[in-house]
Amino acid sequence: MKEYNKELANLDNVEILGFTGTIESIPRTLEQIDNIRNTCCDVGIIQLMNADAIAGKEHLLHGTIHAINAFKREENLANDLGIEILLRTSGQRQISKAFDILGLNEGEMNMAVVMIDCPDYFVDELSSIFVRDDAVLEADESILKNLYDIPENELKTINITDVLIDKTSKLLVEQ
Repeated sequence: MKEYNKELANLDNVEILGFTGTIESIPRTLEQIDNIRNTCCDVGIIQLMNADAIAGKEHLLHGTIHAINAFKREENLANDLGIEILLRTSGQRQISKAFDILGLNEGEMNMAVVMIDCPDYFVDELSSIFVRDDAVLEADESILKNLYDIPENELKTINITDVLIDKTSKLLVEQ
């Protein structure tokens, strides 16, 4: 596991992308992603996750900001920034639960990718494996409502993105 250098990341170096594709083997896919990162200079974070569990770029950016800030404050729940992003974005404290919600699955899937401190050509490298499609980042309320167990009455007063951003923010209060 690569530890995060808290001096590196700033929001100018964060990129959120959507992709579609087929994952035949999760370990093999993760190895491909590591190879992309390692061919350059072993810097940066490339975190893939299930885009169907994301309520838009704003939701994912919010989770990423909270993860970066947790490392800066030394209040991180995980030793790896990518895993911290999963925890914060999913609003979970347990890594296994975060992976259940945002983890990759074998087969066809929509993927959200967070890249931090990565060179621009990494996007091209990812595009050689998957098909770029930022539309997969748009919130599907019916999927998210079931996945995060959000009551219908809660959605009458607040939109799904704000509900999930609030879940992320609550992790700070509960620490």
